[in-house]
Amino acid sequence: MGGFRIWLITLTLAFFAAASLAEDDVVVLTEANFEKEVGQDRGALVEFYAPWCGHCKKLAPDYEKLGSNFKKAKSVLISKVDCDDQKSLCSKYGVQGYPTIQWFPKGSLDPKKYEGPRTAEALIEFVNNEGGTNVKIASVPSSVVILTPENFDQVVLDSTKDVLVEFYAPWCGHCKSLAPVYEKLANVYKLDEDVVIANVDADKYKNLAEKYGVTGYPTLKFFPKTNKAGEDYDGGRDLDAFITFFNEKCGTSRDTTGQLTSQAGIITNLDSLVKEIINAATDERKTILSKLEEEILKLEGSSMRYGKVYLKAAKSYLDKGPEYCKKEVERLRRLLDKSISPSKADEFIIKKNIISSFVA
Repeated sequence: MGGFRIWLITLTLAFFAAASLAEDDVVVLTEANFEKEVGQDRGALVEFYAPWCGHCKKLAPDYEKLGSNFKKAKSVLISKVDCDDQKSLCSKYGVQGYPTIQWFPKGSLDPKKYEGPRTAEALIEFVNNEGGTNVKIASVPSSVVILTPENFDQVVLDSTKDVLVEFYAPWCGHCKSLAPVYEKLANVYKLDEDVVIANVDADKYKNLAEKYGVTGYPTLKFFPKTNKAGEDYDGGRDLDAFITFFNEKCGTSRDTTGQLTSQAGIITNLDSLVKEIINAATDERKTILSKLEEEILKLEGSSMRYGKVYLKAAKSYLDKGPEYCKKEVERLRRLLDKSISPSKADEFIIKKNIISSFVA
């Protein structure tokens, strides 16, 4: 048993280590994994940075783009080290200012300092030259809606949409620092038709900025369906804070990866009627089903779609019994374990969550 426990612990640690490395396109290095990743069978570009450093924040979106471009290049590693957290590691490689970018050739821990421009284009050219690769800059379509005076009212004042607008300036360091987070946020909600993540160049369209009282950059304003005058967004500017805000304000149920949570599709008053159906005598269930149908008719938008799933599940429960619902939940779980499109995953998660309400 002792040997099995050691094997299981080792396997678990290896899984979590791999998960942490795969979490981003730019691999986070520490003393614990540096020599396991660098100086091995691939060349490595390492950015030594500090979280508070303005130049590092300015570089961040370009460095993320670099990581994204080289994600599939097995012969190259794009990585970074937080020097506030890993002081001895940064000292070991002679880091005296931030950001310091170094190239470690394949099989070597003797780095070459990068002295070129800090743009994605220049970095890609450097890595291609050093690593013998031929990666081209991938044009990744943005999920952030770009606003101009021509489309601003049409998008932002749409009463069927909850809209977050970033008023930014191209030269603003804080705006550049926010850019990769804002893009990730837009990707999280790209399948939610009534949620819009947008931005407007307030330096170019000064009249729009003045109209909404923008005096600094970036300024974030939230335009919910119920208040098209707009309100200041004063929350945190990390991905977790944004997602917490949207899930609370818009009734969405997503995590930081964009996947729906176990609460997605759940409607409280319909759930209460489901419990009544489960606990009621057989001859009373059709009456409660009629109540369920009446409540569903009151729903709008995405809630109406969820209501139809409730109704179908309720009829199946009455016709085929609770065992059918259990089997259907298991079937949906198996489908979710397969490689499916994000839109299909959304559909199956919502069905699974709702049908699970009928499983006592």
